[in-house]
Amino acid sequence: MAKDWIAILDFGSQYTHLIARRIRENHVYSEILPYNTPAEKILSLNPNGVILSGGPASVISKKSPRPDKNIFSLGMPVLGICYGAQLMAKLLGGSVAKAPAGEYGSAQLRIVDNNGLLSGLGHCGIVWMSHGDKITRLPAGFSVSAKTGNAGISVMQDTGRRFYAVQFHPEVVHTIGGAKILKNFIFDISACRRSWSMGSFAEEAVKIIREKTRGEKVLCGLSGGVDSSVLALLLHKAIGPNLKAVFIDNGLLRKDEAAIVEKRFKRNYRIDLKCVDSSKVFLKALKGVMEPEKKRKIIGKVFIDVFEKQARSFGDIKFLAQGTLYPDVIESSSIAGGPSAVIKTHHNVGGLPVKIRFSLIEPLRELFKDEVRLLGKELGMPDELVYRHPFPGPGLAVRIIGDITRAKLNILRDADAILIDEIKGCGLYSKLWQAFCVFLPVNTVGVMGDKRTYGNVICVRAVTSNDAMTADWARLPGDVLQRVSNRIMNEVSGINRVVFDISSKPPSTIEWE
Repeated sequence: MAKDWIAILDFGSQYTHLIARRIRENHVYSEILPYNTPAEKILSLNPNGVILSGGPASVISKKSPRPDKNIFSLGMPVLGICYGAQLMAKLLGGSVAKAPAGEYGSAQLRIVDNNGLLSGLGHCGIVWMSHGDKITRLPAGFSVSAKTGNAGISVMQDTGRRFYAVQFHPEVVHTIGGAKILKNFIFDISACRRSWSMGSFAEEAVKIIREKTRGEKVLCGLSGGVDSSVLALLLHKAIGPNLKAVFIDNGLLRKDEAAIVEKRFKRNYRIDLKCVDSSKVFLKALKGVMEPEKKRKIIGKVFIDVFEKQARSFGDIKFLAQGTLYPDVIESSSIAGGPSAVIKTHHNVGGLPVKIRFSLIEPLRELFKDEVRLLGKELGMPDELVYRHPFPGPGLAVRIIGDITRAKLNILRDADAILIDEIKGCGLYSKLWQAFCVFLPVNTVGVMGDKRTYGNVICVRAVTSNDAMTADWARLPGDVLQRVSNRIMNEVSGINRVVFDISSKPPSTIEWE
């Protein structure tokens, strides 16, 4: 862990991960801890400062999550955000009450004291609010630094003890000056140095991997996606020929994926890679299965069975490497029983059997997706791979609505390849978070060559996003959509209609299943 860092206590806010990312963007390490982490443990971890996140609960409720009150006796700077601000007020002797009217969305902040946390800001600005309670009485030692029309105490400070609280969310882009507020806390108040970079992370990770494995072999499942590719290159840098990589072709991959992965990693990077074609096994297990979650479970189970069989063929290997990322850990486990709702189960976190015989190595579990890409660049990966669009773990199985057949997979692969070729050709690929095709379980009437057809439908999906937590449908130019549609219907047998998905997340998800 970097010497200078900020600890974030998670009270369940949907924005908690954004706080961590904003801090790391300033080249300072940050880590999210359970809200009830004992003060003694926090002291032993020696952060430069502590942030109390927002959360969905009400401080007024007796069942609301509370931190160890002794965190205010550690001598460290503390910043409370939204729910965290109200907690600070309540626990230090102030008062919090239900507001006559909540504040949600943008609000006009009027700054009355732009010192300390608000240093360098003007006298007013737009901030992002999300609260139904408000601080009604200051704790002893605090002063009001900013107000809104609905909240007389929107920012409070006790500069002597270095305690600060903001009722709004400085971590979201909608708050004007939010980045400056966080920088003030990180650098001026907590005295952090810029010591977090992908170069330093890579050096430390290589050192840790070597110390942990001590010359033993490590098994790594390589999918060809960004995460597993970065993981494989990092491991190869650390342990060289002691890395044993396995690529399993489940028959649900993009066009020519297996050949591309083998060429890239086996021939170009000289990684000891074993390629296994298990497509028949997967397709047999998926035959006739319609329900999306059942597809995922079957794919996960078959993958484990195939992977374990291949693992045995390498002999006695003690270590298994996984590309688990920080959001996977946050979303799957809700930070060790914290108040955040479990959003989804991730393959890397929950997909392994209970009695696994390997010791796990997860060198990427501290990183966000954008940081993994930066690490890939640090390791010399080409932009084509580093900035590749995300691909779901179950592959094309969740892009074929209904039952899966080899014929449908071939159609979808060809259509998807055309879409990617066109958006790359006009320079749009890097501007999109994801773009892909979906095979719909309907047939429509068409006319081709003066003959009536009754063919399948392909849906084109393209979205823009920063982190996949939210996404908007991409406004692809009409001429691009026209070329995509014409090529798919002319070049892909069995397709006589192409449609375009204009749904955002929420309420829709990015993938269809």
